[in-house]
Amino acid sequence: MSVAATVYRGDVVENTHSAHVAVVDTDGGLLYASGNPSRFTLVRSAAKPAQALAVVETGALERFGFDDADLALMCASHSSEARHIERARSMLAKSQATEHDLRCGGHPPISDAVYREWIKRDFVPGAVCSNCSGKHAGMLAGARALGVALADYHLPEHPLQQRVKRVVAQACDLPDEGVQWAVDGCNLPTPAFPLDRLARLYMKLARAADGYASADVQRDAALARIYRAMTEHPEMVAGEGRFCTALMSAFKGALVGKLGADASYAIGVRASAQTAKLGAKGALGIAVKVEDGNTSILYAIVADLLTKLGIGGEAEHRALDAFRLRTMRNTVGLETGRVKVAVNLVKAN
Repeated sequence: MSVAATVYRGDVVENTHSAHVAVVDTDGGLLYASGNPSRFTLVRSAAKPAQALAVVETGALERFGFDDADLALMCASHSSEARHIERARSMLAKSQATEHDLRCGGHPPISDAVYREWIKRDFVPGAVCSNCSGKHAGMLAGARALGVALADYHLPEHPLQQRVKRVVAQACDLPDEGVQWAVDGCNLPTPAFPLDRLARLYMKLARAADGYASADVQRDAALARIYRAMTEHPEMVAGEGRFCTALMSAFKGALVGKLGADASYAIGVRASAQTAKLGAKGALGIAVKVEDGNTSILYAIVADLLTKLGIGGEAEHRALDAFRLRTMRNTVGLETGRVKVAVNLVKAN
């Protein structure tokens, strides 16, 4: 397996990291790859847009007056900032659910700043503080819209989760049995499927935003709305200082991106002269999995890939510099090392 990133401490190699990459275009065909582009992957929270799609198609957003910022939070792995918690509570109120109905648990926040603030006031986080509380609030609204019980909405046999499973498979152009399921950290089912199918899912988000018309007009509209929600409200998808927020803020609607725990990432890029130069037909989908689950290395690889592929310009690339790990420093600010990213991206036949 080829090395995608090397960590140096001084001039000594400390760690090496392998990664897999799949890049597809509107036809779903593989354009570029590195490692194993069909690696069977638990994509974790990178699947949230597809899970949100299942909720959108219940009609819950219209029934309960959810706006695009609510939809963005449904796709989020948020930092538990006050704006995230307040919006999750608002979503629950709109669908006449409560925090008690949530089946996710509280946990320390992703954000160090939020964690420090919680410690100062001895705050104990509840379920609404979970980084996945938006997804869960959306699921409760979806169950309410279907007229099924809110209880056990998180279990695989619940009617809502049966619907989610079908929609996720369809969004990845797989049969139901082509997706395997496990339990995520937030207590909901989480899917596993080939990495290139994750790229295909995000390509579909981008091509829908481009106005692409498939045979399923309603689904295209739902995918376009999810793309718009995430790109217009990137602060809801992650938070202050987070990669997803920085990425989508910098690219101003030209792409959508989402992290999955244990180092998977997916990006959908709208069609442009840059994507055409790569030989793409229409929109692009990019999916990355770092084999050892290192998220910091993942961000450095994703930032490097966008530069390598010529997606965006100098300003967009510079906005991601903090994630490139070109220099690493210790607790007194002394430079101790660096990361060299060298993804062997090969054009597919």
